[in-house]
Amino acid sequence: MLSASSAPVIEATLPVVGEHLEEITGVFYQTMIGENPELLNLFSRSAQATGEQRSALGGAVAAYAAHLIGAGPDGVPFEHIVERIAQRHCALGIRPEQYTMVGRYLLGAVGTVLGDAVTPQIAAAWDEVYWLFAARLIGREARIYGEAGVDGADPWQLYTVAQKITEAHDTVSFVLVPADGGPAPHFTPGQYVTVAAELPGAGRQLRQYSLSQAATGGTLRITVRRVRGTGGAPDGVVSGHLHDHVSAGDRLRISKPYGDLTLRTGDSPLLLVSAGVGITPMAAILEHVARTQPTREVIAVHADRTPDRHPLRADMSGNGARLRTFRSLSWYEQPTAEPDTYTGRIDTDLIPVHPDAEVYLCGPVPFMQSVRAGLHRRGIPDERIRYEVFGSEQWRPAPVPAAA
Repeated sequence: MLSASSAPVIEATLPVVGEHLEEITGVFYQTMIGENPELLNLFSRSAQATGEQRSALGGAVAAYAAHLIGAGPDGVPFEHIVERIAQRHCALGIRPEQYTMVGRYLLGAVGTVLGDAVTPQIAAAWDEVYWLFAARLIGREARIYGEAGVDGADPWQLYTVAQKITEAHDTVSFVLVPADGGPAPHFTPGQYVTVAAELPGAGRQLRQYSLSQAATGGTLRITVRRVRGTGGAPDGVVSGHLHDHVSAGDRLRISKPYGDLTLRTGDSPLLLVSAGVGITPMAAILEHVARTQPTREVIAVHADRTPDRHPLRADMSGNGARLRTFRSLSWYEQPTAEPDTYTGRIDTDLIPVHPDAEVYLCGPVPFMQSVRAGLHRRGIPDERIRYEVFGSEQWRPAPVPAAA
């Protein structure tokens, strides 16, 4: 809880910090990485190029400040945001001692950008916000690490690629088995792992990939779409490396499974909505339901450019056939004569939505925002819509109103 002395200071200064957030996070990121280049191994090169990476942490702290003074967005429990960030941090192997360094650079960037306007009282108040946030994350991350049985000194496990399977245009799956011959870790459908890829001449890069099959006890499977750079952004270096240089018999370092887009208990009808490679957690959820709840009603909706880019179609169809009630609908940018397909963007009015459906979304942020808005119009409340975001959009604060 924010102290009584700091609360009015944060309330008064939050609009100014929000107005300069992009500049603050730019200075923070450039200074910290410039003086600690080894941290580049934690961050996506494409996210660095687009500026997405710089906005993540500053946006999270500003959103937490808004939450502490009761100015956060309505209907968004901050505990859910904390859980998502903590899961992502554990997947990256973030340790408690790193928070001290990050806090020093972030608060230093606030002083650099705002200058003499940052009085000792203001600096102390924002330092309090940061450490309240950090303590909350550190505590939750410690529990997650403990539950996963992770060794803090080395959170990675070596896996052997048992199979490399072409799933669709620019999309392949890797079936992974622990290199030590032991069982693969148990996981809940909807979770993801981090691949720690060693890139020749570029060091280690970390990327998260959803597990695309249900837990079997023997293997893990990830499905990777090659990232093609658009709008000046570079091609994905890790996805390109996995496609071009990793084959059956090779080894990869993988994290434990993490993530909170997990299937809730119950037997309500399910609506699984995905776009592109966002189908991967849906494939795991559908396979799990087909195995454990074959009488449960499921509708799977997918959007892609063309049928030949639609990954895991055979998996979805095969597992859907094991259910008593299953329907699959697809939207493609280009027309096709295939049954149960539409052209263009998903039209939520054409989806047969059960009023009690539990909804799971995964795909690009604009796609999920559009689908979520359409489902709201259909009467599905936020508490029954779950989603996964691989990026900083989940952490950006709502716009802060200007000071009167």
